[in-house]
Amino acid sequence: MIKHISPCEIPACVAVIRKSFSTVADAFGFTEENAPRFTAFSTTEERLTWHLNKEHRPMYGYYDNDQLVGYYSLLIGDNNACELNNLCVLPEFRHKKIGQTLLFHACNTAKELHCNVMHIGIVEENNVLRKWYERFGFIHTTTKKFDFFPFTCGYMEKELSFN
Repeated sequence: MIKHISPCEIPACVAVIRKSFSTVADAFGFTEENAPRFTAFSTTEERLTWHLNKEHRPMYGYYDNDQLVGYYSLLIGDNNACELNNLCVLPEFRHKKIGQTLLFHACNTAKELHCNVMHIGIVEENNVLRKWYERFGFIHTTTKKFDFFPFTCGYMEKELSFN
């Protein structure tokens, strides 16, 4: 079941995000020392609270019984665009289509909020994730290398149809 995140659920969201993204960090050799801004290391209660209260990001969680096992948020931008952030599923709950369910929910939520394009940023070297997003209609648009990351950031987008 997917439900809207309330402020009291922020600590659980932080735990899910950090644990979920830590598998990427492990797979690619990211550490708090070489990638302190990577999601697995930089997500905090203060940051998510800011996203919720100051940026008014819609946040949603996927619950298995009463356990939060997946998460995403949307940053609503200008020109009817949004950015999908921190879509994740706990490692022990992967390969059960929870990520796909969250992605479809995110696209539908974005459309309800009058967005016609969704942007995402990924670790460019993560070919498995890139192909996963491509299966759902995302196209690769560009890359950017930041000095503070030991990887290249890849950017993708998907046009949201209003059929």
